[in-house]
Amino acid sequence: MTPAARLQAVIDILGADTAQPLDRQLKAWFRGHRFAGSGDRRAITERIYAVFRHRAHFIHRMGHDDPRALVIASLLMEGENPETYFSGGYGPAPLSDGERAAIAIEPGAPPSWVAGEYPAWLEDELRRAFGDRLAGEMAAFQQRAPVDIRVNRLKAARDQVLAQLSADGFACSPLKNLADAARCAPGAALTAHPLYMAGAFEIQDAAAQDAVMLCQAVPGMRVLDMTAGAGGKSLALAAAMQNKGEIIASDIREEALAELCRRAERAGVTIIRTHLLGTLPDGKFDLVLLDAPCSGSGTWRRQPEAKWRLTPARLAALCTLQDRLLDQAASFKTRLVYATCSILVRENQDRITDFLGTHPDFSRIGPDFHASPAMTGTDGFYVARLK
Repeated sequence: MTPAARLQAVIDILGADTAQPLDRQLKAWFRGHRFAGSGDRRAITERIYAVFRHRAHFIHRMGHDDPRALVIASLLMEGENPETYFSGGYGPAPLSDGERAAIAIEPGAPPSWVAGEYPAWLEDELRRAFGDRLAGEMAAFQQRAPVDIRVNRLKAARDQVLAQLSADGFACSPLKNLADAARCAPGAALTAHPLYMAGAFEIQDAAAQDAVMLCQAVPGMRVLDMTAGAGGKSLALAAAMQNKGEIIASDIREEALAELCRRAERAGVTIIRTHLLGTLPDGKFDLVLLDAPCSGSGTWRRQPEAKWRLTPARLAALCTLQDRLLDQAASFKTRLVYATCSILVRENQDRITDFLGTHPDFSRIGPDFHASPAMTGTDGFYVARLK
């Protein structure tokens, strides 16, 4: 592909109406465009992520958020002349008079939402979360995230895994506060490594591992992972429980639970049983983990597109869902851990405050857990423990 054709591909991908995570969207596009070689895929991917990471600045620069404007701004940031590439043919159509006028305008000082690279409508929510630290926190969210792993103690020891990864050219180091955790460089491609394929480790951010540690699961427990998804925390709980006891992992998505079963087999975990949410078995649980569906705002380093796809209506719907799931979790009358990969007070402290107001038989266990890139060097995360 020519450089201009790559830019047109970026414009097409940015203009697609999809709710898919960006990595899946890109994989789907490349599957449908086999002519794109490895260099093309790399260049397209890098520019797409650059657009999402700098989207607010690009909107401010061009005064518009359509895909062509965003790509033009990305070229201007690199010191390139857009006229060189916007010439028709297999590339983008020639620049319009309006686009040329926008290029010629020197933008003024950026407002805070542009400097922080977040949607303007989230300003108040983010200030509630971070106050005077907002600028520093948002700057940290603009950096690439490291690749954290959780060594599966059922199959391997951390020192052994790190020694092999080091021998194979991956620079990874142990994390002191988590016995099974290690951190590798951003972009480390570990899912094809033989140790990963053998179930010796999983990719899992350190904050998520902290959340599992705060569950204080021990061998012999009966645990409910209410919204387990593909089961990253279920697998971590099973390791903490030494594969002794029972974990019921539920979700509304059959395909996610099927993936969990495949991961459990690879990890040598035998105590996990899967159930569709709404068909849970009877009986008492020692612990209910509700890792609630949320905005995913804590993962903005990894999924920069998520902040721009979030809307006020979507956030309100998520809060309603979180309340409903908390009510359902409360019906088990046992220890409850509520977690989100969100940094928004509205999804975190507000939900627990409302819950305690309507469930006076529950109370907090210790302080809430908060994580963020600037504060803890991890994804954003929240945990509240209740009894």
